[in-house]
Amino acid sequence: MIELEDIVIEGSHKNFFTPSVNFNAQTGICEISGESFLEDTVEFYDRLVEWLETYTQEIKRPIAFIIKLTYFNTSTSRCILDLLNVLKDYEEEGGEIVVNWHYDENDTDMEEDIEDYIIDTGLQINLIAL
Repeated sequence: MIELEDIVIEGSHKNFFTPSVNFNAQTGICEISGESFLEDTVEFYDRLVEWLETYTQEIKRPIAFIIKLTYFNTSTSRCILDLLNVLKDYEEEGGEIVVNWHYDENDTDMEEDIEDYIIDTGLQINLIAL
């Protein structure tokens, strides 16, 4: 079996907003939280997409994908769609996934964004209002 390193990134609010990331290869728990407004969004998220692709093709264990973003920009939105599409492909191949998206119950824009992701990907995303 391939050895897959965990991805752990501590979020920051310096010049740009970097989300916290914790993708655990042993547990299959993958969490993104905080705010995502980056200088090079695609470069940041490509690493996460590649990790998820490797996990789904080589490790093939259940995945719990947890999103707790309070804000993300348009370029991040496209990258999140890429991540969710990898999960959908894995699900269609028989992989076991759960997607939980935590959001502020008063944030109707975020709720609409999540519902758009459900429509765009066909994934079941559990909306967890806080």
